[in-house]
Amino acid sequence: MLDKPDREFNLVIDRMALEAEIDALALEHEGHADALRQAVVSLLKLVLKDGREKVCQWFQEDRLGTACAQRLSWLEDEIIRATYAYVTRYVYTSHNPSASERMAIVAVGGYGRGTLAPGSDIDLLFLLPAKQTAWGESVTEAILYVLWDLGQKVGHATRSIDECLRLARTDMTIRTTILEARPILGDMALAQVLATRFDKELVQSTAAEFVAAKLAERDDRVVKAGNSRYRVEPNVKEGKGGLRDLNTLYWIAKYVYRVHDSAALVEAGLFTRREYRQFVLAEDFLWATRCAIHFLTRRPDDRLTFDLQREIASFLGYADRGGLRGVERFMKHYFLVAKDVGDLTAIVCAALEERQAKPKAMLDRFIAPFRRSQRQALTGTKDFVIETGRLNVANDEVFAHDPVNLIRLFHLADLHSLAFHPDAMRLVTRSLKLVNAGLRENKEANRLFLEILTSRNAPETVLRRMNETGVLGRFIPDFGKVVAMMQFNMYHRYTVDEHLLRSVGELADIDRGDGADEHPLSNEIMPTIQNRTALYVATFLHDIAKGRPEDHSIAGARIAKKLGPRFGLSPAQTDTVSWLIEQHLVMSMTAQSRDLSDRKTIETFAGAVQTLERLKLLLILTVADIRAVGPGVWNGWKGQLLRSLFWETELVLAGGHSNADRRASVRLSQEELRAGMTDWTGEEIEAYIAKHYAPYWLRVDLPRRLRHARFVRSVLERGESLGTEVDTDAFRGVTELTILAPDHPRLLSIITGACAASGANIVDAQINTTTDGLALDTIFVSREFPRDEDELRRAGRIAKAMEQALQGTIRLPDAVAKRSAISVKPRHKAFQVAPDVVVDNEWSNRHTVVEVSGLDRPGLLYDLTTALSQLNLNIASAHIATFGEKAVDVFYVTDLTGAKIISSERQDSIRSSLLEAFRPEGK
Repeated sequence: MLDKPDREFNLVIDRMALEAEIDALALEHEGHADALRQAVVSLLKLVLKDGREKVCQWFQEDRLGTACAQRLSWLEDEIIRATYAYVTRYVYTSHNPSASERMAIVAVGGYGRGTLAPGSDIDLLFLLPAKQTAWGESVTEAILYVLWDLGQKVGHATRSIDECLRLARTDMTIRTTILEARPILGDMALAQVLATRFDKELVQSTAAEFVAAKLAERDDRVVKAGNSRYRVEPNVKEGKGGLRDLNTLYWIAKYVYRVHDSAALVEAGLFTRREYRQFVLAEDFLWATRCAIHFLTRRPDDRLTFDLQREIASFLGYADRGGLRGVERFMKHYFLVAKDVGDLTAIVCAALEERQAKPKAMLDRFIAPFRRSQRQALTGTKDFVIETGRLNVANDEVFAHDPVNLIRLFHLADLHSLAFHPDAMRLVTRSLKLVNAGLRENKEANRLFLEILTSRNAPETVLRRMNETGVLGRFIPDFGKVVAMMQFNMYHRYTVDEHLLRSVGELADIDRGDGADEHPLSNEIMPTIQNRTALYVATFLHDIAKGRPEDHSIAGARIAKKLGPRFGLSPAQTDTVSWLIEQHLVMSMTAQSRDLSDRKTIETFAGAVQTLERLKLLLILTVADIRAVGPGVWNGWKGQLLRSLFWETELVLAGGHSNADRRASVRLSQEELRAGMTDWTGEEIEAYIAKHYAPYWLRVDLPRRLRHARFVRSVLERGESLGTEVDTDAFRGVTELTILAPDHPRLLSIITGACAASGANIVDAQINTTTDGLALDTIFVSREFPRDEDELRRAGRIAKAMEQALQGTIRLPDAVAKRSAISVKPRHKAFQVAPDVVVDNEWSNRHTVVEVSGLDRPGLLYDLTTALSQLNLNIASAHIATFGEKAVDVFYVTDLTGAKIISSERQDSIRSSLLEAFRPEGK
């Protein structure tokens, strides 16, 4: 039975007094069973409500998570005891109970551990004797109805001991619930028989089976919740490094070591006292977080979403301090705890392997493990050995004797593809004070580290183990500053340190030639680069200055200047690393938010890059960076934009892109069309070619030019001036919608409004005006369905909405507002993005470039394009990029005469009108 919590809970519930009140109600309503039942339910509802409020009050005072969960469990125990007393005294009374008229009510699941979150289900086992009477079933049913009337979610089972054991043999979930069974009341002898037989008949002979099932179950759960403990919206219960991981550790340890509480794991030799304290503190923090979520949301939600993180941080007392906001300090604490849970998991798994209860691990699943017997010497060193297939220290003085061994350990693991022995990891964490200035400046230590970083084996895996033990953050203090640092936005899905390690992993994949179908150009040019080492170092350091008041790219470049010589890089390599870090966002931003058919865009970017080698390095770094942001961030569309920018810039760096080259390119593009339109007459082809201005021939590829020609002819042959066409592009992950319509300033606004009303997310827009006053626009929207037939049906609905909007048969403002109301994302409310509008005449030779950034929302692009049309501006091209909650939309515009916007007053008017789109009160 659970011990009474640390506070005098009888301030809330006095068991004797409560049962006396029920007895008094029975006298008052004697002979009126329904009235008595209603009175008892009302009384228990009040007791439960008052008890929860008191628990919440205490929790706000002491913020003790485990204690809060135990208090709620104890409160529930008392409610069940009172319900049982009412049912057995006044509903199904048995004055002379037979041997069959007895039961034990047993808490199972989380409730069986003596902990409950405010929104947890109540899991109960009604344990009955083998020979049963109607009494047991009746009492069980009556108790459940009272609990349901109290508004509780109850999971229950009614079984005999034999039934429990029979089901537990084949169902691992039932076996786990019995492992955690805790009798609350009733026949304690019955519960004890179950516990004794369960241990003797199942636990003693099935440890390996149970461990394998629980670890497989954990793997499946972690994949579903997001396969990283560093996701910025973690699931506190089910996510990697969450409460369920701690539960799994305890289940396994309890089953294998046959202990009855977690403290006994120290005596069993599984944990040291420090590690057990780590277990207790992690559990308390995770329980505090989970209880806070439930109390604040008033629902059983275990996901720590952006819109909750500020509230939870404040609820748990995290204030702004040391340059970090309270929410950032709280989330950093969360990720450090998740890391601790990972460390404990590794300790338990390694211990189980030694007991032969779990298959042996390997350093990296892509590399065959190093097969060894129990303990063997490692060639070339006396300080390290191989023990049970893992790298271990030869003795406890290895690091004290030579601190460089703290780096050499990881180097050898990478070199021989060996997993780490837990004894070695424990000694590393106890030896962190040896990672001092002397070791940081040691040439051999830095040489070994650089070889780890640039390894062709598993650099990400080894660097992550260095990070988890604390060595990496101490060896490179600037990296230590970003360990567990959360970026409070919806774009980055991982902490800064995890993002950097994943970036190295993505680079290593490209280096191995993996993923060529997703980023073919990167894989093609990787073997041709001359400075592979600089690329790895830049990738590892590119975000190392995050969280500082200055631009992290500039600050990171300065850090690289300091670290390069220490790592043993040459001055030229250090300069390359520093330049890559300072410019690591430029290629992505240019590709996604500039007109790549505009000559000035390419020339400006080429001027920044200067050499073909830098262009190659920057492309590969950009791909690795984007792919490491999180699942779904990289797509074929971004890849195509980067490739287009690379090819155009490569041409400029090779001396191309003169005016003569552009004229020749236009002629070549027209000749390609002539060659492809074999079913057209010469007059038809020349008439069509005359419809397009020079920029069209430079920006549109041949397959699309051929489709456009046939599409335009089919629309005009019908005697119409309005038509739409749809096509899919699975590789780039986009769907194309092509529109032919009479040109006018509000055209793009109407098109974006139709997309917004249809729930389509625009990623880019190519706008072309013909010489006869028509617009031939192609809108690219994010693909929603994997099957082409489904996506084409969706695209058809969007195209139909465009036609209706252009014909004026639907009222766009109402349609967009309706869609926005159902598409709004509550998480966006957690963020504040200051809107900004930049009007620039230097970024393009022919257009004024208007860059708008601010908090994204449904219908924003429609509002922005509407504002531009109301300002009588022609939009020549639009480039839409979204980075989590932040939208960055860029428009190339002219006035109605085709001239740039020179007047400062007119530019101010543009800024004012566009900023108004971000103010709801201004709409």
